[in-house]
Amino acid sequence: MTIRLDPIDMAACRDLLKGGSRTFNAASKVLPRWVADPAIALYAFCRLADDAVDLGNDRAAAVARLRDRLDRAYRQQPMNFAPDRLLADVVTKFCIPRELPEALLEGLAWDAEVRRYETFQDLTAYAARVAGAVGAMMTLIMGQRTPEIVARACDLGIAMQFTNIARDVGEDARAGRLYLPQSWLREAGIDPDIWLATPCFTPDVAAIVQRLLDAADVFYSRATHGIANLPIGCRPGIYAARALYAEIGRELERSGLDPVSSRAVVSSKRKLAVLARTLLLPSTEWAPARKLDVKTADIEETRFLVDAVAATPLRDTTQPRRRPIEDRVVWVIDLFERLERRDQLQRTASYR
Repeated sequence: MTIRLDPIDMAACRDLLKGGSRTFNAASKVLPRWVADPAIALYAFCRLADDAVDLGNDRAAAVARLRDRLDRAYRQQPMNFAPDRLLADVVTKFCIPRELPEALLEGLAWDAEVRRYETFQDLTAYAARVAGAVGAMMTLIMGQRTPEIVARACDLGIAMQFTNIARDVGEDARAGRLYLPQSWLREAGIDPDIWLATPCFTPDVAAIVQRLLDAADVFYSRATHGIANLPIGCRPGIYAARALYAEIGRELERSGLDPVSSRAVVSSKRKLAVLARTLLLPSTEWAPARKLDVKTADIEETRFLVDAVAATPLRDTTQPRRRPIEDRVVWVIDLFERLERRDQLQRTASYR
């Protein structure tokens, strides 16, 4: 599906992303314009949403304003901002159900509340909103709407968010945030309130971090299952992006599972090694780590996203043309960059 977006608004959105979104901005330059433009438009709105909530003085009011802006975009009466005008075009032309961006805003509202998560299922519901919903939206922009592919995009977003949380346990705690399931802490004999007041690394904390990384690996496996069922030419780039983000977890493990004392960073040399190892594999070897049973592949926390897409078919039934590999990888690059941007914003806000 090819759409034309206002060139002046597109230029404004590109300028918006140049400052703090180098990865996505660079990637967009090598993409076909019909994919890159709507991806940039959607990402610009998501980034503004993150900025408004994470850096604002009144986060609840910021979320309320974002919901009003989203409502206006869906009524085709957007606010007089380039990202809002383009968002109105993109959600209409790609038939993006309102439940997806609303889920993102709900997750941002939970951040504004500094919400804690009692159970692993509670944390998964949060990850589905702030990361899974974005993956689903980018999948629609690429012309992929089948429930299996949308579900796997959500799974990859959740996996990345879990990795993010595991890596940033210390920084989040020093900013007064706690994302680790509180029930896991109590099972290890750790009082969440006491630990948050004076965060420190212990073997019990290491075990909890490993538990979260293990959960992330399950979702990476689900995502790999989806990648392995894409046409063979679509697999390399997406699998490489998935492998790069999962490597953060491996770096945490190599550093003794201590995200409190320092933040795990994957070196450029190791990133190149991961890319080489991934991209040089024969495509026939890119198979899921385990075969998922069809009846258990989907999870309850993302079902509302998948169902929303299924209930919103494309208005234009024309079959899209076959796309090169870069088109398939854009949603992963977008999600990777958005998570990194959220990290930067939260760290900035914590030191204000």
